[in-house]
Amino acid sequence: MIEITPPKIALIGRTNVGKSTLFNRLTEKNIALVSKVAGTTRDRKEADCLWRGKIIRLIDTGGLDVKGKNQMEEDTIRQTNYAIKQADVILFVVDLKIQQPLPQEQALTLILKKSQKPIIVVGNKAENPSQRQAALSHEWQIKGLPSPLAVSALRGTGIGDLLDQIYEILVDKGKPPTSILEINATRVAVIGKPNVGKSSLLNHILQEERYIVSPIAHTTREPNDTLMEWEEKPYVFIDTAGIRKQAKVHKAKGLEEAGVKRTKALLQKTDIALFVLESHKPLDRQDRTLLGLLEQARVGIILVANKWDLVENKQTHTMNEYEDYIKRSFPFLQWAPILFVSALTGQRVINLFSLINEVQENRYTKLSQEDLDIFLQKAMHHHRPKRGKTSRPPKILSLTQTRVAPPRFALTIRAKRKDALYKVYPRYLENKLHEFFPFKGTPVFVDVQVNGNKDAKGSLNSL
Repeated sequence: MIEITPPKIALIGRTNVGKSTLFNRLTEKNIALVSKVAGTTRDRKEADCLWRGKIIRLIDTGGLDVKGKNQMEEDTIRQTNYAIKQADVILFVVDLKIQQPLPQEQALTLILKKSQKPIIVVGNKAENPSQRQAALSHEWQIKGLPSPLAVSALRGTGIGDLLDQIYEILVDKGKPPTSILEINATRVAVIGKPNVGKSSLLNHILQEERYIVSPIAHTTREPNDTLMEWEEKPYVFIDTAGIRKQAKVHKAKGLEEAGVKRTKALLQKTDIALFVLESHKPLDRQDRTLLGLLEQARVGIILVANKWDLVENKQTHTMNEYEDYIKRSFPFLQWAPILFVSALTGQRVINLFSLINEVQENRYTKLSQEDLDIFLQKAMHHHRPKRGKTSRPPKILSLTQTRVAPPRFALTIRAKRKDALYKVYPRYLENKLHEFFPFKGTPVFVDVQVNGNKDAKGSLNSL
């Protein structure tokens, strides 16, 4: 069993005290969106922090006003309470630029003390000596809690002292930080338009209510990473921001736009994308745009037809008809498997793990040169190469595999320029590779390279 649960540290506090900035500073990553807009962080975010060769896991939570004014704020309170329950140590983050604790912080104190967890009061925004001195003032002595430890998340001041104090508490508690672990986890991103059921799907996968599930578009505005095990295999699930049309993105003060940009960046570090569709609704231009984004990212793809429970008058052939519809709509994804699920009821959600494992294995498939030689003979016999921007077609010398994850191949031609070969021939070979070999769920790529040596051996055109 791989150890994947370092001690957990929850960041708790009211809105705009700088929790997300502190979270980013401690993790040395830009995971949490930082904005002056109150309530930017609404779900829990988790990331590991490395200090002195040991790891702890940080949990960033939404800003609390204790009494929720609306459903979203009540959900945030519930999520924060869950984080408190999970935490080994609580960082109660306050703003030292405020002269004294606000009523919300006094109320939060009562909640935190009831948890009976170790609490460190972190006095953030101590950017100058006078603000650091405020941590020692009488006004900031909260009854029953230690004096604030002055830090500046923005500048990094006091961060080392804070981490040392956290580690000391964990050692005293008998749950020291874990050693650095090399975890070869499959990274799975969950992609789709707003309200297609991504968060509900993740709730079933993770078997806990970590994400706020709401019909409000962009409820999940930030990518979140969660490391988990299933049958002793580690996975990192990434919930990316729901992506709406660009015209609407610009109206929300840039927060959703920032989430979209981060989604694109995270896809570069993703192994497999679960593209979630609403099976009871027709596809639209936005679905096609997002799939284009996935195609550019060159990741493994599993199409998840969600809300299957809402499809009316289902027959034995309904799944096949829907799959044909998807394949016609996205002809470049003939190789992507489709799984019909209901995130609401959990129907077939468990089958995602075996499909993810299969696709990940296919991404690392390495073919022998003998198999490739035989394949190329058959492919050329079925469809001989045509000339491109030259007077006659080039001779094909070889097809070799150059990498895995995703599989990539080099097609060597005897020519002085790559466009001597008709431009669609590499795509033809890519399609044939999917037919001949176990590449379900993963793209494959054929790159053309030239060899101008007229004496080069191994031309296959005569076969």
